[in-house]
Amino acid sequence: MLSAVDHVQLAAPPGSEDALRAYYVDILGMTEIPKPPALAARGGCWFRAGAVQLHLGIEPDFSPAKKAHPGLRVTGIEAYAARLVARGAVVIWDDGLPGYRRFYSEDPVGNRLEFLEPALSRQR
Repeated sequence: MLSAVDHVQLAAPPGSEDALRAYYVDILGMTEIPKPPALAARGGCWFRAGAVQLHLGIEPDFSPAKKAHPGLRVTGIEAYAARLVARGAVVIWDDGLPGYRRFYSEDPVGNRLEFLEPALSRQR
């Protein structure tokens, strides 16, 4: 029986680790976590924020995911979006999901990311 999502892996091109660190740590506010030594030799980097883990793996023939994406739940979505914009990230708001406030952004290699917050949580 499934009990939780352990992590989501996205792909990235070779040599993009510094740009990924700048985005996921400095812009999104995640913490880089060490990869096991056997996997570290492959390149890429792993990040965590609370129980959320995103793994960025190196793919030689990389093509960014434009439709597929992780949906990342946030609190204080307006402030979080403002944080991203202030640090140079593009934020595209979308009101197509009833009951949620959400926006999309892209990491520095073009992977699509969705950020969402239930609309009811804003009323508390």
